[in-house]
Amino acid sequence: MTTFKALWVQQNAVSKFFTQEVVERQIDQLPAGEVLVKVHYSSLNYKDALSAKGNKGVTKHYPHTPGIDAAGEVVESATQDWQPGDKVIVTGYNLGMDTPGGFGQYIRVPANWVFSLPEGISLYDAMALGTAGLTAALSLTKLQQMGVMPDSGEVFVTGASGGVGSLSIALLAKLGYTVAACTGKLEQAEYLSQLGATKIIDRETAFEGVDRPLLSEQWAGAIDTVGGDILFNVIKSLKYGGSVASCGLVASPNFQVNVFPFILRGVNWLGIDSVELPLNTKQQMFTKLADEWRIPLLDKIVHEITLEELPHFIESMFKGRLVGRVVVNLMN
Repeated sequence: MTTFKALWVQQNAVSKFFTQEVVERQIDQLPAGEVLVKVHYSSLNYKDALSAKGNKGVTKHYPHTPGIDAAGEVVESATQDWQPGDKVIVTGYNLGMDTPGGFGQYIRVPANWVFSLPEGISLYDAMALGTAGLTAALSLTKLQQMGVMPDSGEVFVTGASGGVGSLSIALLAKLGYTVAACTGKLEQAEYLSQLGATKIIDRETAFEGVDRPLLSEQWAGAIDTVGGDILFNVIKSLKYGGSVASCGLVASPNFQVNVFPFILRGVNWLGIDSVELPLNTKQQMFTKLADEWRIPLLDKIVHEITLEELPHFIESMFKGRLVGRVVVNLMN
């Protein structure tokens, strides 16, 4: 019977704390699904850190294996859509939430969660992008749909040193946008500049003016990864007709709000979902990221780790210490 390694999160019966350890599991312990995938690479996202810490808003049932991203090869398929050896990506839906995720060397999932690895990128590249790259691409797509182009003015990126922030800066800069980066890690200013940011703004500065109904018009567009009052300050600082793509809540899901920016400046607040959107949209975004939107400098953004190193990096992410992206190599 085939066994495999997986990160196993469970609650200690005495202390009630959630622990993470690498264990041996059996393939027949995986849930039902049409496609069995051998995972080569996964990636660490904030939602994974929440799941690994026992957040019941992310994962309801424990013990559990997190990992909302996975890239690998099809081993078995109950449908004609997939054949053994096909290289595929699985991201979002219920993967890593209440379905065993990419922090295991095998996953079994519904066929309609799976899409093909685009030509031009490797399985490693796919997870260097992962949900973060998908989110960055979706955010820019929505901004462009609202008319935010390189000649419109500066685009502001919050949570700039994180995965979505880093990839957003690199993507925007590649496409000719002028990018301002907001971060609580000013020691990473050189890193952000290398990615393409032309202005670095301290997070504390971005909080200024929270109690004011409007702020000076500054940004043509923005990608916000943190939520909270920084998001509302961004909204209050958009130029007339400007737009912000909102995709995160690391700071807070709540903020002070008034209608003035919306009715006096006609600004647009755009919601970004990378989990439940149609599979063909995910495929389109990854295909674009493999071609004309291929993000440069991935080697500067990505840090590769093993499954055994995951608990340490989960703790670092949960405490806001990580920079860029973390790819998990499950091939050893």
